[in-house]
Amino acid sequence: MEVLKKEIKIPTIVLFVLAIILIAYFAPRETKISYDETEGKPWRYGLVTAPFDFPIYKPDAQLEHERDSIMRQYIGYYSQDKTRAERSITIFTNDAKAAGVASEYISYVQKKMNEIYSVGLISADDYEKIGNSNLKQLYLIGNDNIADLRAINSFYTSKLAYEKLINDAPQDELHIQTLQSLNLNNYLFDNIIQDAELSKKAKDELLMKVPFAEGNVLAGQKIIDRGEIVTPKTVHILNSLQKITEQKEGSGTRRNWMVAGDIILITAFIMAFMIYLQFFRSREYHNRRNVLFMLLMIVLFCVLTSLFIQVGINVYVIPFAIATIMVRTFIDSRTAMITHLVTSLICSLMVPFPQEFLMLQIPIGFVCIFSLRDLSERSQLIKASFFILLAYASLYIGVTLALKGDIKQIDPLMFLYFAINFMFVMFAYLLVYMCEKAFGFISGVSMIELSNINKPLLQKLSEVAPGTFQHSMQVANLAAAAASRIGANAQLVRTGALYHDIGKMTNPAFFTENQIPGMNPHDSLSYKESARIIISHVSEGIKIAKKYNLPQQIIDFIATHHGTGKVKYFYNSYRNAHPDEDVNEADFSYPGPNPFSKETAILLMADTIEAASRSLSEYTEETISNLVEKLINSQLADGLLKNAPITFLDIETAKTIFKEKLMTIYHSRITYPELSKEAKKHDEDAHSSSFT
Repeated sequence: MEVLKKEIKIPTIVLFVLAIILIAYFAPRETKISYDETEGKPWRYGLVTAPFDFPIYKPDAQLEHERDSIMRQYIGYYSQDKTRAERSITIFTNDAKAAGVASEYISYVQKKMNEIYSVGLISADDYEKIGNSNLKQLYLIGNDNIADLRAINSFYTSKLAYEKLINDAPQDELHIQTLQSLNLNNYLFDNIIQDAELSKKAKDELLMKVPFAEGNVLAGQKIIDRGEIVTPKTVHILNSLQKITEQKEGSGTRRNWMVAGDIILITAFIMAFMIYLQFFRSREYHNRRNVLFMLLMIVLFCVLTSLFIQVGINVYVIPFAIATIMVRTFIDSRTAMITHLVTSLICSLMVPFPQEFLMLQIPIGFVCIFSLRDLSERSQLIKASFFILLAYASLYIGVTLALKGDIKQIDPLMFLYFAINFMFVMFAYLLVYMCEKAFGFISGVSMIELSNINKPLLQKLSEVAPGTFQHSMQVANLAAAAASRIGANAQLVRTGALYHDIGKMTNPAFFTENQIPGMNPHDSLSYKESARIIISHVSEGIKIAKKYNLPQQIIDFIATHHGTGKVKYFYNSYRNAHPDEDVNEADFSYPGPNPFSKETAILLMADTIEAASRSLSEYTEETISNLVEKLINSQLADGLLKNAPITFLDIETAKTIFKEKLMTIYHSRITYPELSKEAKKHDEDAHSSSFT
């Protein structure tokens, strides 16, 4: 696991692509269930449990019979088309006049056609179909859009209408022959037309009254076990499971398209996470170790979800909250919530109940974030676990009632799953420790623990080098104040400041803050030897830090708090003593590296300023301001801050904070006035009179 602490050479975009490939590879692919079951025979396969909730479908013959029965109540919807009647009469009139038909015959036909069309003329097929139905009725939609129930025998067909035209005429041979010669059948158009949309809706409403299933099987419920007798009901259940599984899986091209759709969605969610990091957390995006950590959290829980579904274990025992807790602990709250959302959305593609799953998981992410908003103690992780358990239980009850509307649908077994989930989340504090060791992270909790001055190493520093300890405390206050103002990690820089000079414990007397007045061991050493001892406190500090297993982030402060700067006192003294000699600057320079983060840059500035401020002969606003400006400008000129992602505005802000803090530390104290002679004499008289 130590390899995870080292710099990762893989390009960031490749890490995201690998995450997509891994999730897509492990995504569950339903397989068809095929059993050779025979009623009345023992079951020769293993235990079969329901992998998800599914309905027990009725046999096709039974379903068809029930649908045929209810369709006997079906009544179609029709409307009367007035334009057809008008067009029919108009066509007849024009043709009759063109043929020279006498007007009396034309008037007769027009009158009868109006009577027929006002009653309604329906097609022979519809007339026969409705006449053979159970109810022999239809709904006729009137002008007011109100449907009236009409018996089918109240309408005309083209045959009945033709007979009416012939039979109602005077029954002499001339009239009959004349009317028959007009080919009246050609002018009888149906004007009672079926309303397809309303009729279909009425038919669908009837069919919906016939349930396609006769019960449900719940996820995890036993269907049959080896040796049990196969009953007709068992066959129905197994057939239903096979049918729903095939529907979920699809076949051939459809299944391939479904897989392609899943891959597209997985890619979209992961790319959205990448874009979020690029635009809003660019520092994290360019830190491949952090990206790897976050993607591992997403991939791990997506793969776990897939495996649990394929094995048949309820996914609610998976502690999804742990991923949120880990990212919140080592990165930040907003990124933790985005990570949780991406994980939940991808997992919802795998679970058989995506709506319920998302309605439970998304609020759980917010509960995690809110319960850990001020993470300063490991015990808070335990409290968060209880909040998560309570949230799961209450959300499940709410979702079940909202979606199913029946309190009896609440499954008590779900609360057992939530309890198992709770137990897993309880161990998050152990995972925090493991991730710190594996990835070289340092959490806020660890920093608070390390900054406790009762820690053995800090206690030893206060005893062996009390002046250095006080100096470190002052630097910690200065640096933390500046870090807070410019948006850096104040807790990290405070912790780093407390340990930055632990290397001075090796030779404490060689550092001015620990020296007794009049005793300076450097007096008997050469400038080069004194510089070597001073410089060595950096390497010695790194050794001590590693011995005490301090995190790498703290060691970085030790290594960079002087950067590659010089021990200028001894360097300048040597130059003055040997003006004609070419000086090897490496003998008087710290090994570095230079600060490479905002936090390490702040410590470098704060350390130099605090140490130099002790040498001022007087503490005024002007002297303190000049000191701060001179020292930090010198560090800039020497290039000690060039590798740190800190702006000139940040540096100016830090200068202001340093000046304010130093003025507060070294402000002039009030001189208490002495008692005058008269006041002293009064006190003496009052004292003596009290004994008389």
